[in-house]
Amino acid sequence: MARILIFGGHGKVALLLEPLLTARGDEVTAVIRDPAQVDDVRATGADPVVFDVESASEQEMATLIAGHDAVVWSAGAGGGSAARTRAVDFEAATRSMAAAAAAGVPRYVMVSYFGSSPDHGIDPSDSFFAYAESKAAADEVLRASDLAWTVLAPSRLTLEDPTGRIDTEAEASGSVSRADVAGVIAQTLVEPATIRRTIRFNTGEVPIEEALRRH
Repeated sequence: MARILIFGGHGKVALLLEPLLTARGDEVTAVIRDPAQVDDVRATGADPVVFDVESASEQEMATLIAGHDAVVWSAGAGGGSAARTRAVDFEAATRSMAAAAAAGVPRYVMVSYFGSSPDHGIDPSDSFFAYAESKAAADEVLRASDLAWTVLAPSRLTLEDPTGRIDTEAEASGSVSRADVAGVIAQTLVEPATIRRTIRFNTGEVPIEEALRRH
């Protein structure tokens, strides 16, 4: 049994992840922004906590994280202004990394995306540019940290049923179901071979457990 804290606890992936974790006996704290989301989260077996990552200080985040065994960052601004995207996807994300270190919780799983890279190639005029910049920069800060990190980088997300199988060898982005992303996060939290690795993946033919161990 582990105590897992998920930032972005009402996201589509998180709502699929939470019942996987609680079903295996983990205690899950799901961090949400809107009190109206409490019932949805509680229905997964997770414990909802209303908390504004955008305005919270590092110390406030550290207090929230303390006592957990791992942090999963699955939060995001969800589009909108470039300023808010940077405030959540880079600034709040990197504050949470420092807070995890301060709280003595080194295990940290970042949910990123397949194309996240400093040379992502997105044109500055593209509305996706601010997100691409923020995610790439946050991922780099995490990789440079002393945390026991994993960067998970799924390809285009779909609403299909889980297959339980992925491809971690593909060089080009394809697609993968959100349900399989949830399965990958759950397995990552118990697979030591994923620590200090960036794992880009599509749907595939290799069982998740085997693919992550092999990776």
